[in-house]
Amino acid sequence: MRRNFSINQHFRSQAAGHVPRYRFRGQTTADWRRWRTALLPAVTRTLGRLPARVPLRPEVECEWTEDGLIKQRVVFDVERGLAVPALVFRPVKSRGRLPAILCCHGHGAYGKDTVMGLRTTPDLCCSIDYHNADYGLQMAKAGFVTLSLDWRGFGERDDRRKPLNHNIGGKGDLCNAHSLRASVFGQTILGLNVHDGRCALDYLSRQPFVDPQRLGVMGLSFGGTMTTWLSISDARIKAANIICYSDRFADFGIRDVNFCGSQITFGLYELADVPDLHGLIAPRPLLVEIGVQDECFLVDSARSCYREVEKIYRAAGVRDRLELDLFEGGHAWGGHKSVEFFLKHL
Repeated sequence: MRRNFSINQHFRSQAAGHVPRYRFRGQTTADWRRWRTALLPAVTRTLGRLPARVPLRPEVECEWTEDGLIKQRVVFDVERGLAVPALVFRPVKSRGRLPAILCCHGHGAYGKDTVMGLRTTPDLCCSIDYHNADYGLQMAKAGFVTLSLDWRGFGERDDRRKPLNHNIGGKGDLCNAHSLRASVFGQTILGLNVHDGRCALDYLSRQPFVDPQRLGVMGLSFGGTMTTWLSISDARIKAANIICYSDRFADFGIRDVNFCGSQITFGLYELADVPDLHGLIAPRPLLVEIGVQDECFLVDSARSCYREVEKIYRAAGVRDRLELDLFEGGHAWGGHKSVEFFLKHL
C-alpha cells in the first residue's frame, strides 16, 4: 500500500473537496439577505477579541506643503499604551468638507510611506514604481483627503528596525510571529489591524476638512485584505477599491502558500471563501482590480473569484455597483478607474 507523507498534498486534497458552510448559492434578493444575515456575524466573530476604544489624543507632529497638497504627519492612540503613526494629505485648493479615502498599504518594509509616495530611499522609489503603489498620493492630487497608517509590524511599527529587536520573528514572516502572540490573548492580528483602521476612520471623521458621510477605502494586496475586512466591519465606508486581492483560499493559500498570519482568522475557510467576503460589501459600491500578469494572485482564479462576487451583487439587486478593472500588468495598482469610481460614489 502506498501511503502519503506530504502535508502539502494532504492540505491540497482537503481543499479540493471543501465547500465553506456559507458559500453563496442563492439567486434572489431574499436569498442574499438571509445569507448576509447569517455570514456577517459569523466571520466578524473570527476576528477575536478586539481592543477597548480609548481616546485618540491626536497630535499633528508636522505639516508641510508639496505637490499642491497640505501634508501632515499625525499620531493617535489605538490602545492603552499603543499609538500609530499616519500620513494625511489633502489638496491646498479646496473648499468645504471633502470625501476621504483610507489608503491601506500592503506587505513591504516601508508601510504607509510607499502608499503616500515618500521617495526617501532608492529601495522605496523602486517599490513605488514597480507596484505603482503611491495611490494615497495620487488620489489626494485628484481631490480627496487620503490617510495611510502603518499596520502592526510594518513601517515604523516594525520592531526589527529598532535596536536589540532584530531577532523578533526569527527568519520567518513577522506577520506569523505577531499572529501567534495575538492568539494566546484570544485575538488575531487581522482583528487588531481592523481596530486600528477603525480608529483611523474615527480620526478622519473628526477633521473639519472631511465629510464623514463620504468615506472610502482602497488597498493593494494585503491592503486589499484590509480593504475587504474594514468594509465588512465598518458601515461608515461607502465605497471600496480592492486591488489584486481576488482569488480562492484553495489556490493562493493552500496550493501556493501565499498568505500569512495577518490575512486570516481561525476557522475562516470553514465559513467562507474570498468571494463571499467580497460579497459581504454589497450593497455598497465595489471596484475590483485584477492584473493579468499578477504573479501573486493568478488571473484564472482571480477571475473565478470575481464571477462569484458578481453573482452576489446581482442577487442583491445592485449589479451596477460592482466594477472590474482587468488590466495588463502585474501585482500593482492599475489606476485606470479609481478616481472616476470614487468621484461617482463619494
